[in-house]
Amino acid sequence: MTDLDERKLLFIQKLIDARIVLKDPQWLDRLDEPAPLWVILDIMMQLIERSDPPYQPFD
Repeated sequence: MTDLDERKLLFIQKLIDARIVLKDPQWLDRLDEPAPLWVILDIMMQLIERSDPPYQPFD
């Protein structure tokens, strides 16, 4: 297994550990290609909402 393959597996494992839900699971088969902007933005929004939920009281 090459270093690149190990990094891909690590990335996939981090997505799974963070419970990130991809709307296009076929994207995981194309990790050699640049990620579409919507994939990156979706991941970022899920992480932001998880760390700072939008429906919590300020108190």
